[in-house]
Amino acid sequence: MNFPENFEVLIITLSDRAYKGEYEDLSGPKVRQKIEEFFTLAGWTFNATLRLIPDNQAILKDLLLSECDTQNIIITTGGTGIGPRDITVETVLPLITKEIPGIMEFIRIKYGTINPNALLSRSVAGIIGNSLIYTLPGSVRAVEEYMNEIVKTLKHTFYMQYGVEKHT
Repeated sequence: MNFPENFEVLIITLSDRAYKGEYEDLSGPKVRQKIEEFFTLAGWTFNATLRLIPDNQAILKDLLLSECDTQNIIITTGGTGIGPRDITVETVLPLITKEIPGIMEFIRIKYGTINPNALLSRSVAGIIGNSLIYTLPGSVRAVEEYMNEIVKTLKHTFYMQYGVEKHT
């Protein structure tokens, strides 16, 4: 795989209520803001697409399978808790070919020491097809916290994924 000249980013918000229009999705746009900051600082170009879907396992799985070879990175927000409609992790985990557990473990521990409820997130990270995937909780605050940590490793993660011999 060649290192991308332009990165394709897919941001998926899972929320029954936002999908129905009961409230505005703020988490997806927050992910986009943090991604834009990262790519601007890195000096890399990107296209970001936001998708809003209901908490539906079949819809999410179909979307991931149809996009995993064209997107460089997929970030989901929502559905990582333990509620009855939280299906993101169950959908994503079987599709991952290489899991990256350390980043999510670190985030849970770091923020769990401040807010023990953060330890209830089941977020995962890894590779599906040609895409890096990160599953984030649905709250704007959690998105901010997770993205602050993810972007610290993202440049090196891309280099590793594409076999670029750089030590950052």
